[in-house]
Amino acid sequence: MGWAAGRRRFVAAVAAVGVAATVGVVAYRVLAPAEVSTFARDDYPARSMPAPGVTGRLPVAPLIVDGRLRVYAAPRQVYADQPVDSRSRRTPHWSFRRWPASLDAVVASGTTVVSRWSDGQLVALDARTGRVVWRADGPEPASERTARRTGTAVVWRPSGLAVSRTFDGRRVVVSSGDSEVRAVDLTDGGQLWRAAIGAGCHQPVGTSARGQLLSVDSCDGPTVIEFRDPATGIVQVRWRPPDAGDELSATLIGCAPGGAGCAALRTSGPGDASARGWLLGSGEPIPSTALDDPGVELVDETTVGMVDGALVGRSATDDRQRWRVEVGPGRVIAVQPGRVHVLTEGNELVTLDPATGAQRSRFVLNIGSDGIGWAPGDAYAADGYVAVERLRRPVDPDGDDQRYYLTAEPLIIAAT
Repeated sequence: MGWAAGRRRFVAAVAAVGVAATVGVVAYRVLAPAEVSTFARDDYPARSMPAPGVTGRLPVAPLIVDGRLRVYAAPRQVYADQPVDSRSRRTPHWSFRRWPASLDAVVASGTTVVSRWSDGQLVALDARTGRVVWRADGPEPASERTARRTGTAVVWRPSGLAVSRTFDGRRVVVSSGDSEVRAVDLTDGGQLWRAAIGAGCHQPVGTSARGQLLSVDSCDGPTVIEFRDPATGIVQVRWRPPDAGDELSATLIGCAPGGAGCAALRTSGPGDASARGWLLGSGEPIPSTALDDPGVELVDETTVGMVDGALVGRSATDDRQRWRVEVGPGRVIAVQPGRVHVLTEGNELVTLDPATGAQRSRFVLNIGSDGIGWAPGDAYAADGYVAVERLRRPVDPDGDDQRYYLTAEPLIIAAT
């Protein structure tokens, strides 16, 4: 009996060890750091050229890349589908997933998609295939990004990550953290420079048309705006508007998607009454009264804004009126080269040529039976397309996503 009992205890112990080992293996496979890539199986798509009008609706915000792909962000994944004018989201053309890091920001330049993750790592993907081109270490994001389910904060407003261009044409990826800024070459991810910044008092804004990295620095004395050389990381100018108060904020205007290549700057103190517009060039910013109004945008050296139901285009340098077009009550929601987009109170999308004011297209932003009883949220324009978030009225900024958005597919996308 004693021998039998001992044998049973031995078998039970061996079994327990085996179970523990199996659980350990499973836990490691589930919890260990991992990456999963799904490469493109189809050919790189041709550019779509749809007629003006609504092309589809989507559950998440698209970043249009090279006029051929729509790139999306998920909490731990960046992925793409195609064609751009597909009526709904499709099976991924390619996908890249990391664990346990979370996706913080996505930017694109040409056929390169750069993703930044919560551990600071930068991963560049070839938009044509989804394959990893390079990886580079960078500073961890200054704080955890707050993003609703559409992901607009990750792909349309990727603060802390930007692509710039040096004077000799080199494209540079600049990543900002809480106490450091680092730059790498877009071609191969090679580090170009790194610079220490004050923790908690240095806010990246974006890049100018000349490639300079702009940031608001309140670390030592009065708040200033820094202009940093993208090739070397050296601060070339520390500037603040004349008669500026202690509080100062800055917004870049006339930018490409992602806050890159911006032609102007708007500074303000508490409230909008003190807002002032400035053109960005080779020296210090130049005052532009045409850009003082926070509702005015800049595109192709023309400021555009609504005045009593009319869209007015003015010279950015001397505020001279170039044209005026009656479009009805509304507001400018987005601009892109060769196009300015106005959304009217009836949710008509009106697109005009910023050089002449000539109307390029006009149609109601409606699809299926969704209707037009919605309020616009974030908007984005690139490669002739416009995407707009549709919010449930009345807008409740503190409501959960189901209450906040109009439908499960709140993004409407149109060709203009």
